[in-house]
Amino acid sequence: MRLNPGDNAVSAASPSPAPAPGVLVRERLELAISGMTCAACSARLEKVLNRLPGVDATVNLATERAVLGFAPGALTLVVACEAVEKAGFSARLAEKLERGQEQARKREEWRASLRHFGIAALLTFPLAVQMLAMFGLWPGLEGRHELIPRGWQCALATPVQFWLGARFYRGAWRSLRGGGANMDVLVALGTTMAYAYSVIAMFMGRHDLHVYFEASAMVITLVLLGKLLEARARARTSAALDALLRLQPKQARIERDGQVVEVALDTLQPGMVFVLRPGDAAPVDGVVVEGCSAFDEAMLTGESMPVDKQPGDRVFAATINGHALLRCRATGVGSSTLLAGIVRLVEEAQGSRAPVQRLADRIAAVFVPAVAAVALLTFAAWWWLGDFQSAMINAVAVLVIACPCALGLATPTAIMVAVGQGARAGLLIKNAEALERAGHMAVLAVDKTGTLTVGEPVVTDVVAMPPWTSTALLQWAAALERASSHPVARAIVRAAEADGAAGETAENAIVDARAVGGQGIEGHVGSRTVVLGSPAFLASRQVELPQTDIARLAALGKTLVAVAVDGVCAGLIAVSDRAREDSAAAVARLRATGLRVVMLTGDHHRTAAAIAAAVGIDDWRAEALPADKAGAVATLKQDAASKGGCVGMAGDGINDAPALAAADVSFAIGVGADAAVEAADITLVRGSLHGVADTIVLSRATLMKIRQNLFLAFVYNVLGIPLAAFGMLNPVVAGAAMALSSVSVVGNSLLLKRWRPWRNDNEAGKIGKERDHE
Repeated sequence: MRLNPGDNAVSAASPSPAPAPGVLVRERLELAISGMTCAACSARLEKVLNRLPGVDATVNLATERAVLGFAPGALTLVVACEAVEKAGFSARLAEKLERGQEQARKREEWRASLRHFGIAALLTFPLAVQMLAMFGLWPGLEGRHELIPRGWQCALATPVQFWLGARFYRGAWRSLRGGGANMDVLVALGTTMAYAYSVIAMFMGRHDLHVYFEASAMVITLVLLGKLLEARARARTSAALDALLRLQPKQARIERDGQVVEVALDTLQPGMVFVLRPGDAAPVDGVVVEGCSAFDEAMLTGESMPVDKQPGDRVFAATINGHALLRCRATGVGSSTLLAGIVRLVEEAQGSRAPVQRLADRIAAVFVPAVAAVALLTFAAWWWLGDFQSAMINAVAVLVIACPCALGLATPTAIMVAVGQGARAGLLIKNAEALERAGHMAVLAVDKTGTLTVGEPVVTDVVAMPPWTSTALLQWAAALERASSHPVARAIVRAAEADGAAGETAENAIVDARAVGGQGIEGHVGSRTVVLGSPAFLASRQVELPQTDIARLAALGKTLVAVAVDGVCAGLIAVSDRAREDSAAAVARLRATGLRVVMLTGDHHRTAAAIAAAVGIDDWRAEALPADKAGAVATLKQDAASKGGCVGMAGDGINDAPALAAADVSFAIGVGADAAVEAADITLVRGSLHGVADTIVLSRATLMKIRQNLFLAFVYNVLGIPLAAFGMLNPVVAGAAMALSSVSVVGNSLLLKRWRPWRNDNEAGKIGKERDHE
């Protein structure tokens, strides 16, 4: 296949072209946010940012990003950052963060969190042993109470509470100062209640009251552990992008004064010639100027077969050179490479929001105040029953078991993993909404030329009349067609070159040639008079034609070129845009997933019928102009909507852009036109309809994971909070359950890493596996 980074995937990730007059222009600002700990944080910050005049903001907890859209001049970076600061968080411009620097910062934060957890675990361990002994769970110490003097318990618990747990107090203060409440408020309030009660009982000398130093310390330690595991798991959700970026070398080999020298990648400029040895990864995008080789482009397209390269062909950053030395001229460097475009597009998609997340967002916005109210009612009810100690402990259990984090991470973590996996397979998904809609598609409309077909006419049949041979027939035709730029003429010349019949000799040297009204060409080739064109054109010249062969080839939807030499028919050349080798298998896969496939084409009925039959489509519309295609998509949408489904459109040409824009979810074949890629929601870099089926399978698997995550989050809170309120959960158990809830959601999302795109081998078995995976 051929990829075009300048016209396709990179442009899809870049700002849109200038809009038409009268269209409102929106600017975009992306901020990196620090200090968010749960879904309540992201919901509150989003609410604050959306209060800014003319601003439309979305905040993503998993990526720690805020994206703000606004009218030109309506917002500045300073104003946006001040609003974030007032809400209790910190912000900086995301575009100015180098990915490597950002990863280094997160690694340092993770190491600091690991140190804090280690210290907390050491200080909490003696308290944990005492608690287990009290419950009869430590061999040899069954039934023993307060193995450690209360003063020592306080000494162990105090640094855990106020040093290692300081992050929860800071987070709670920022949240309350900003007018909201988050998970930190619940943890700080709950553990402080247990700690303060224990300190008061200790200083009052009330040995008849139990102290709960172990509960406050263990809850904080377990929450720190949960945050540590959650951060590690969340870092893995972007592993697909990191793996892509690691493939790009940091050095490039260039020619300088006749010598090949290594230079830093950022010094390479467009137009410079770089050298690729066998096995080297291309440092930037470029064009081959010398040498022939084959490239492994699987990291960008998902296609396992090597792609042959020769002078004039494009190579892309991070793809692997095969067996030969190449000299290439750089065309795209830095942010202009196909790889950089893919990364930008995927990062934007990972930060977008799927419609399925809306319910979780609405719940998260009121979750913490609701839990605080339940804890207060629990405390009041148990105290009213005459048991202050139980009232305090059960209220603490309610506060620490409630976990809004699981709700906030249920959708974005699954989206991040899915979009990253899609990028590795050559599926560039612009936003989460498109990924979700792909799983609900009931109908897929597909363009013919360049989507189902190769998009380039080729000679399929050569019928020579005696005494001429097929080689001689191609020789006569190519002699006249060589100067023409018409696609059919180019196809005939290519066929003649492949047959060895296109070389100009004294015998086929053109004396003169002229086009006749768009119907054909006539001229003198050597000593012969040669006429070629449509069968009707030659029939008007009283040339007798083989009508049986004409009828047979025309019934297959092929374009026919008749050739006459000295007034006698020398034969027929049939030209057609053949179906892609994998189109029939791709259509079969799409139908196996339950989709109705409809072909839309501007070609005449006979050609449309032939291609539709070849690829297995029985529903098609021919002679459709761009507006007709958009109208057909609108009609299909009405039919699908009545059945609860939506309509997709796949195309590659400029004439497909209106239909792509009209569809619920649109796919641009990666070798297509700039306008098609710009209008599409999903770009298939590999240029195959199998990418549509892969997207559907990935979408359905992702939606399944999101539903599972939301189920886990909802059921956990719906069951855990009442159990704690009724005194059936110890605060330590509640804290452990809360810590594990977020980890379970993120871990479940990471199972999407097992998804793999379709491969050419074992086609039928793969379809079955996909169904099982869904």
